[in-house]
Amino acid sequence: MLKILIVDDSIFAQKVTANLINKYLNDTEISYATDGLEGFNKYKEIKPDYVFLDLLMPKISGIELTKMIKEYDANAKIIILTADVQKNVQEEVVSHGVLLFVNKPFNDEKARLICELIRSKK
Repeated sequence: MLKILIVDDSIFAQKVTANLINKYLNDTEISYATDGLEGFNKYKEIKPDYVFLDLLMPKISGIELTKMIKEYDANAKIIILTADVQKNVQEEVVSHGVLLFVNKPFNDEKARLICELIRSKK
């Protein structure tokens, strides 16, 4: 079973992301967090195979959460899903070792490609 953690302060975005992941990946267990602090605690608790992470969140930003997760687990596989498309933000996040940086909206085509990548790494 593939464990996936979705960290996004939008419940709607969480559901869209989960539905698209489930459309292309079988046998997944999806957990959710609505802010960076909850996301870090969930990461430590469930040790997911992949994290789908928004950058703009309350309490702890996605950039800070990326740093915290990578310090805790250097091998963490983090996929950024964000509406923040500033080049400097993307460069900073990528420098922390994220797997992918994907612009929102997360849609069918993006989900299919990401899920194909995940399946190929199993």
